[in-house]
Amino acid sequence: MSEYFEKVKVFLVDMGYAISQENAEEELVIVNDEESGIKNLIVDCEDPILILEQMIMKVPGKPGDLFRRLLQMNRTLVHGAFVLDEEGKMVLFRDTLRLENLDQNELEGSIKALGLALAENAEELLSFSKK
Repeated sequence: MSEYFEKVKVFLVDMGYAISQENAEEELVIVNDEESGIKNLIVDCEDPILILEQMIMKVPGKPGDLFRRLLQMNRTLVHGAFVLDEEGKMVLFRDTLRLENLDQNELEGSIKALGLALAENAEELLSFSKK
């Protein structure tokens, strides 16, 4: 287990996030803060980077303008981006940070940016998920 993994876990606990699952071998945890829309956020130490990833929704059968809108939404995000998984079937939020010089403020900023992105775009994302 790397020193980075322990450092990240301490940061998360200090910020008040509930760690719902942990896989020490894979050096990843799953955190929740449902008040801000964060549910099953994967925090994965993949030296030299930390990966933050949360599933947002399935890509609807007829995505229409979804992909264009996701790119437009990305332009307004403070950190991270809305992305598709490898199969193109799921919309995720993803952000990466360098582990070597990671500090708590940087990690907190990325997680709060996810909550803000969800709050600002929830209605539109929900409408796309119903198509």
